[in-house]
Amino acid sequence: MSRIGHNQGSTIEPGHTWRKTCWSKSRRALLPKMPLEIIRTRLKRAREIGLDYKTYANVRAATGRDIYAFLFSSNALRLHLAAADLPADRADVLRKVTACANLIAAHRPLTPRTLPRDFAEQHAIAIRSAHAAPLFTESWSDIRTRMTHLIQSEKIPADAIVLIGDTAFEREWLAAGKFAAYLPADTFFPEQSSAQ
Repeated sequence: MSRIGHNQGSTIEPGHTWRKTCWSKSRRALLPKMPLEIIRTRLKRAREIGLDYKTYANVRAATGRDIYAFLFSSNALRLHLAAADLPADRADVLRKVTACANLIAAHRPLTPRTLPRDFAEQHAIAIRSAHAAPLFTESWSDIRTRMTHLIQSEKIPADAIVLIGDTAFEREWLAAGKFAAYLPADTFFPEQSSAQ
């Protein structure tokens, strides 16, 4: 019998390894074999949005829904003062993303209002919208409020948005916005990381 306050979580009592083995075996038996056509469709979708299949499948399995948008921090895009700062290799990767909305969380001194137009004119990349990124001085509740407003203005479920960031501070936005996943910039833009 558990003590008061015990959350009934896993314990490391005798037999733990056997229970884990039984649980894993039962779980595998419950998971259906995915039809080949569904795998092909998901492979195609992963290519359309610029992700490798494993990453796409993991996000989809965790949330139970498809990815509708990417939210890029301006740090992940290597933007400093303007859209013109976007490195050519990152622009090439973004151009390959189709059938998925691209959003930007712009750190100061970038002006979010002009970024979608600037990306279209300077790089031929469609950016659905840009928003002001949370400030380092904002409280957790302020960051959560900012992310909630962003999600509501986009009318996209939070768990259908993947956050692409470049700092520990940006990783915290994942929980604040309840996004589907966080991907480090060097995972989404492998050409940039290998070039450095």
